[in-house]
Amino acid sequence: MAHDTITFSPERPIRILLCDDHALVMDGIRSRLECYDHISVIGEAANGQQALEIAHKQNPDIVLMDISMPVMNGLEAAERFRETLPSVKVIMLSMHENPEYLRTAKQAGVLGFILKDVSSNDMVHALETIANGGEAFSPSFDKIDIAEEISEDGTPLTTRERTVLRLLARGASNKHVARELDISVRTVETHRRNIKRKLDIDSSAGLVRYAIEKGLVTLDNASG
Repeated sequence: MAHDTITFSPERPIRILLCDDHALVMDGIRSRLECYDHISVIGEAANGQQALEIAHKQNPDIVLMDISMPVMNGLEAAERFRETLPSVKVIMLSMHENPEYLRTAKQAGVLGFILKDVSSNDMVHALETIANGGEAFSPSFDKIDIAEEISEDGTPLTTRERTVLRLLARGASNKHVARELDISVRTVETHRRNIKRKLDIDSSAGLVRYAIEKGLVTLDNASG
């Protein structure tokens, strides 16, 4: 069912919470957004944990959030928003055109992913689109397959998640998996959480058993 398009105005602005650990970056984004009278920046946070705390009090429409931050990164914060404040929409803002970040962000429930060098008009268009219930991803990601794949055996995991699970089931540490796949340790941790959530498995031993049952690893090379 289609939603009516909302017309935002100074009386009914899109309420934005900014989240970035670099003050200069945040100041620049705020200055750009303040040129639009239907956009209102209602708060700023330096990490994901602060963003959650402010959002619980201020209830923004959208959180415009960096990925790499101390204390709690943007990907983990996006998962927390989905769990505790599902009405708040999240847009990731990054300097990196990284397909793995994009896939992980989508799995965390992010509705937009734009690069920091985007024009002010394109940034505002993304905010308007998401505020009206749509999605907004940088055109540079158009050729990246971000759809979740269902394997032939019915496993509800993406190809990358199956690869991560296979390595973990063989006893690899998060750091080893990160090096093997050329991704960050935090991204591996996010994959691990997503895998456990999708499979409804709480323990590492349970993941190993599942990997053996699905033929991702054998008894010989599974971690004991």
